[in-house]
Amino acid sequence: MLIKPKLKLQLGFTLIELMIVIAIVGILAAIAYPSYQDSVRKARRGSAQANLVELTSYMERKFTENNVYNSTTASATLIASGITNDYYLFTLPTFTTTSYTLNAAPQGAQTSDSCGTLTLSHTGAKTPASGCW
Repeated sequence: MLIKPKLKLQLGFTLIELMIVIAIVGILAAIAYPSYQDSVRKARRGSAQANLVELTSYMERKFTENNVYNSTTASATLIASGITNDYYLFTLPTFTTTSYTLNAAPQGAQTSDSCGTLTLSHTGAKTPASGCW
């Protein structure tokens, strides 16, 4: 009668197999992470754009009530709107009795956004227009 030798069971992974898996995960992460960051910046930009449109709505409502844009109305509008955003600073740098321009300047982690400062005027003119709105 023939006796078969007992085979040794292999448990676990070899170091080479582990290093290959780590390299593949690293390559995938290096490709996916910048794309993820870009998507997050676009989402934050979209939120800031919505806030600018909402502020414009407040300004137009005040203009309807007072028939002028003035500093008191403009300041009260920015404060009363209650719009806050950790990644954009909203300001009203230029206004007259008949016109205004709202700005949303990126701050913090959003400063690396390629669109930079977003503006919206009383006529609906938006800058920068190249794919940012």
